[in-house]
Amino acid sequence: MASQAHLDKMQLRQNYRNLWHSDLVHTIQADTPYCCLALWCGPCVSYLLRKRALYNDMSRYVCCAGYMPCSGRCGESKCPEFCLCTEVFLCFGNSVASTRFLLQDEFNIQTTQCDNCIIGFMFCLQQIACIFSIVAMIVGSEEISEASQLLSCLSDMVYCTVCACMQTQHKIEMDKRDGKFGPQPMSVPPMQQMSRLDQQVPPSVGYPPQPGYGYPPPQAQGYPPAGYPPPQAQGYPPAGYPPPAYPPSGYPPK
Repeated sequence: MASQAHLDKMQLRQNYRNLWHSDLVHTIQADTPYCCLALWCGPCVSYLLRKRALYNDMSRYVCCAGYMPCSGRCGESKCPEFCLCTEVFLCFGNSVASTRFLLQDEFNIQTTQCDNCIIGFMFCLQQIACIFSIVAMIVGSEEISEASQLLSCLSDMVYCTVCACMQTQHKIEMDKRDGKFGPQPMSVPPMQQMSRLDQQVPPSVGYPPQPGYGYPPPQAQGYPPAGYPPPQAQGYPPAGYPPPAYPPSGYPPK
């Protein structure tokens, strides 16, 4: 039942929609000093990050954050600090992964495809190095033994590097949680006022009006000509117009 519950939790974690503040590729660029500290002092950083993830309340501590079968059965309630020290030194990989799962479940954070590829490459390289070591031990070939040692060193380097990037990713996410990035500034829109009839017309903005443009256009030289429109001609309409008895009687006909 416990393993089924963990499988259901893993399935639910795939439906999370939030993202990490920084992915594994850019953690070194985001916080280079802390990434170097996590590389050289991994267990100490894992201890501090787990304690910080629990909001510095060690009464909430459970071994491996409750994601392992041994969680809650190691006497954590009696001495949580000692149990956490034992976890980060003896089960360093599990301590890093448990802190990661704890943050993901708290903030509904999904793991991106790029992060999954990096973590999967780390695990595959460890498995290949282990297989080469077993084959070299069985066969007894010096060439295979040297190749297995090279693969083991490479897998250890990748493992330490990825764990350091993961812990830096956790630290950046908790910095975001604790508001250490500062509030996002938002510009306040200016107050809007309703126009009034007695409100003065605001000054015009933009380019000043150029002469020769606009309406009405300036009058050209000599236009309109003098004496226009012409006065009515003398004697118009002519005298005696219309003639008498015009129109004729009975017009129009009914």
